[in-house]
Amino acid sequence: MNDRTMPPQDDPTARLRAVLAGQPQLALAVSGGVDSLTLAHATLRLAGQVPRVFHAVSPAVPDEATARVRRHAEANGWRLTVIEAGEFADPDYLRNPVNRCYFCKSNLYARISTVWDGAIASGANLDDLGDYRPGLTAAAERQVIHPFVLAGMGKAEIRRMAAGFGLTDVQDLPAQPCLASRIETGLPVRADDLAFVARVEAALTTLAGPGDHRCRITAEGVRIELPPDLLENATLMAHLTAEATRLCGADHRILAAIAPYRRGSAFILDH
Repeated sequence: MNDRTMPPQDDPTARLRAVLAGQPQLALAVSGGVDSLTLAHATLRLAGQVPRVFHAVSPAVPDEATARVRRHAEANGWRLTVIEAGEFADPDYLRNPVNRCYFCKSNLYARISTVWDGAIASGANLDDLGDYRPGLTAAAERQVIHPFVLAGMGKAEIRRMAAGFGLTDVQDLPAQPCLASRIETGLPVRADDLAFVARVEAALTTLAGPGDHRCRITAEGVRIELPPDLLENATLMAHLTAEATRLCGADHRILAAIAPYRRGSAFILDH
């Protein structure tokens, strides 16, 4: 691409269109969050390419994320393939080391590569580059492409693009990393723990509406994390506390704390 055809630097849509036009044969790894779903829509709307979408299912993937991917694929004519992620057969993943995400993404991209021999793309964006993301190492090893990064787009620009596409069920989705991110580093990843986390977070969302609600599994017990504004609502907190206590008791677990939401608080770097 020469200087005359370079898109304007302040136009993320034009930049992304140029990136996608240069990659006509991409398989998209779509988790069901705002980033990867918006990328799939952009592939069709900006580049005119019917996206080839791969969605992985496992105990760490919420059912609602899978349902969301299926719904968007059916409504928009995407070529969707649902695969088993495979990470639960990997003992390195199950022991939940600090770089657990590396093993998760390694398994994901390896599974996709067994049925697709072309390039793979992810929904990673510029904001992800500032975090500790061992999954990006796995992506680099598989030559996975990150169109949003190449287009210089962060989360805010992606949300604006989703809104421009009319993706009302996607544009304001809170960040939803996989359920295994709720398990404190060093504690083994177990399917029954992930199912419990999903039940609790679904109950919190039903009572309080969408938001950054987390059910963490820690060495001390279950820690519920909620946005600070919810913690200041005494009436709502009484209902949320009662429900969390009930769910913990029904599963023979200890409710250790209810605290303000803190991103990545189950992640212990020096474990």
